[in-house]
Amino acid sequence: MSKFKAVVFDWAGTMIDFGSFAPMGVFVKAFETFGITVTIDQARAPMGKPKWDHIRAMMDIPEIASQWREKYGAAPADVDVDRVYEIFVPMNEEVVTDYADLVPGAAETVTVLRANGLKIGSTTGYTRSIMERVLPVAARQGYEPDNLVCADDLPEGRPGPLGMYKCFVDLVAYPPSAVIKVDDTEPGIAEGVAAGCITVGLALSGNHAGKTAEELDRLPEHEKNAIRQKATEALKNAGADHVIDTVADLPALIETLEMQ
Repeated sequence: MSKFKAVVFDWAGTMIDFGSFAPMGVFVKAFETFGITVTIDQARAPMGKPKWDHIRAMMDIPEIASQWREKYGAAPADVDVDRVYEIFVPMNEEVVTDYADLVPGAAETVTVLRANGLKIGSTTGYTRSIMERVLPVAARQGYEPDNLVCADDLPEGRPGPLGMYKCFVDLVAYPPSAVIKVDDTEPGIAEGVAAGCITVGLALSGNHAGKTAEELDRLPEHEKNAIRQKATEALKNAGADHVIDTVADLPALIETLEMQ
């Protein structure tokens, strides 16, 4: 009998959207609407948070806050976050399906896990309206998790544990140590840590690498290793118990954990 009952996956950068590209250009364009210039690196920095919190974190970056203050005469307040968020969400809804291809090996991993009796849960920093666009695209590729918890489903999102608590209920999976949380971002790992789960970070498919699978394949091995090491350090610092390259490596890790 398995010591694990469920695996809860993140979405972008974990199961879909290798490199986590869908929100990046949208953040840049949303801020441009207000006359503010932001970089892709600034947009990537808070990745994994619910999108309202993500925008709040971007506005707290000194360079962005300074631009906002110069243009509007005051530091960005929560009402300003609301304004950018209202622009961002419809923009992200429009482009998200362009980046909804499954990560290589994702569907096969889920097949193996289900064959071993594990339930498949999911949480995301995306809103429910964005995920309504993603779900049918993922399903056509063979990925239909047993539940979905979105950033706006609960009073508090990542890095708090409420999304994982909802997964425990939806999946009827407990104790927390019997649930594995898999994510490519620090807030997503922290979500699993806060809930008491085993946490697995992804070094190469997500936000830290920020590259397509094809771009990674073209890199010299020493450059890929440097990306891997930097991502691993960040995810470990966030509390990841284990770090692997992509979800394709998860069945082998779980097999090892089962024998411990």
